[in-house]
Amino acid sequence: MDGPEARVAHYFDLICGTSTGGLITAMLTAPDETNHARFTAQEINSFYFDHGASIFPEKNRQALYARPHGYSGSYVGHCIMHRTYTKLYIREKLGQTRMSETITPIAITDFDLKKKTSCIFSTDKAKDCVMENPLLSDVCIAAAPTYFPPHHFQVKAKVGEVEKIQEYNIIDGGIAANNPLNISYNMLTRILSRNPQLFGRGGDGEVLIISLGTGSSTRAKAQKKDTTAVSAAKWGLYHWAKETVGFTDLFRPAQDDMVRYTNDTVISLLRQLLGRDRIHYLRMQTIFTSDQASEVSSMDVASKENLRALVQVSEDLLKEQVKEENVETGCLENVVDQANIFRGDTNEQAVSRAAELLSTERRARRHT
Repeated sequence: MDGPEARVAHYFDLICGTSTGGLITAMLTAPDETNHARFTAQEINSFYFDHGASIFPEKNRQALYARPHGYSGSYVGHCIMHRTYTKLYIREKLGQTRMSETITPIAITDFDLKKKTSCIFSTDKAKDCVMENPLLSDVCIAAAPTYFPPHHFQVKAKVGEVEKIQEYNIIDGGIAANNPLNISYNMLTRILSRNPQLFGRGGDGEVLIISLGTGSSTRAKAQKKDTTAVSAAKWGLYHWAKETVGFTDLFRPAQDDMVRYTNDTVISLLRQLLGRDRIHYLRMQTIFTSDQASEVSSMDVASKENLRALVQVSEDLLKEQVKEENVETGCLENVVDQANIFRGDTNEQAVSRAAELLSTERRARRHT
């Protein structure tokens, strides 16, 4: 729309990501030598096709279930080998870029295993405090703890006359915020407090929120297993872990429910305060069918064949009508709100409409 030099990061005031979304966020906003976005969206897509199988080898999953007592033997060596490959390759791509240097403010969530606390790394905090200004490559390398060992790194900086060291022992931020939407609201208030001009010229501004999911198979898996209170009452700890995939089948849908409630509350408040026609929210998420809830939906099957299958899933999603999540049930339903600008659109039409809004806003800002 805006030519070959256009980059996604130039059109947003804030980009947030968790897990693989954190890596994409980092790659979208990492600057090159001219402070232009280093990667195009197409180059990031090619990165996953070219290196996904090396970063997320299926052997990791097979080895884990063969060794229920944890990381041991050849499994550790295998994980460390691929962790080293991932770290070296991502660091090569992102270089020495730090959180404070992204061309657009970002936030990436991790979880510190030692401190038992969530870590929200952001451009805003990194600019305020040198101890919260790690390398982008360190922040976005954390992956699911049952597939890779945790990642350790340090931030060293001089504060006044004192040399300080901040230590991190991180695992995937999905433990805390699988969907980082709530994080974005907190970060946005920080950005707006420093840049009040961002929200409109003359008080007539609009807000566009785009939320991209990586697909959900929770409901399809539940239908296959048909877990009941009677059947679960017979489980011990091992069966709880096995039947719920390390409890992720429990806490992830629970997290999604809370994000859905919070988002609905925030959006409703913003619309009451600013007007229903000034807050635009687009959520794109695939709900995998029971047939897809296996290889296609698995987060560590990164073969080119499976990635092509995911591309097809995405293309099919674009052809579908825009849906919104029912805050009570989590089910996707047709948009009925007359004030919703995406009502009646296919997802492809909605993306085009959003792109037009973003392009218009960027041109207006460049001329003020």
